[in-house]
Amino acid sequence: MIVGLGNPGREHAGTRHNVGFLVADELAERWQLPPGRERFRGRLRQGRPPGPLSDGRRPPAVAILCPQTYMNDAGRSVGPARGSLKVPLERVLVIHDEIDLPFGQLQTRVGGGLAGHNGLKSLKRGLGSADFRRLRVGVGRPDSTDPDVVSAWVLARFGESEEQVRALVRAAADEVEKTVLDGSASEHVGA
Repeated sequence: MIVGLGNPGREHAGTRHNVGFLVADELAERWQLPPGRERFRGRLRQGRPPGPLSDGRRPPAVAILCPQTYMNDAGRSVGPARGSLKVPLERVLVIHDEIDLPFGQLQTRVGGGLAGHNGLKSLKRGLGSADFRRLRVGVGRPDSTDPDVVSAWVLARFGESEEQVRALVRAAADEVEKTVLDGSASEHVGA
């Protein structure tokens, strides 16, 4: 199960905080998944990526969930989805914005601290553990530690060019594909 984090609504589209949604949508299009349906307080798309894989195996079944609960409450979507779909915790991959990484840098890891990220805190509650796989997508940090400035930064649209944002989304989707389709994701990747 792949979880793209973001906030619902047109006013949040294209913001740094919604990079998880952007990557999830890129994957669903690449993999030609059927249109999403509303389930588990989110938008769910299920299917199989086109195959076969490079070793001849059939691609795994995937579920891509974009919670529509607002990020700070995403666990109320992801927890029930994981339970209903019977997905082991180690098969959950969460894509989220990360201000502590420079724009364009990607990092995958399992578990670790939550670094004040309220969406991850909610997921820990909803999943019962913080030991899920994450793709941290670097969106950069403003030149301030003031919580209001930082909040405004992540909720603002990208300042980078449209092409730079598209390249970041493609690189993040590539990294998810490596993890999901052949398990070869690296720990640090620059876009």
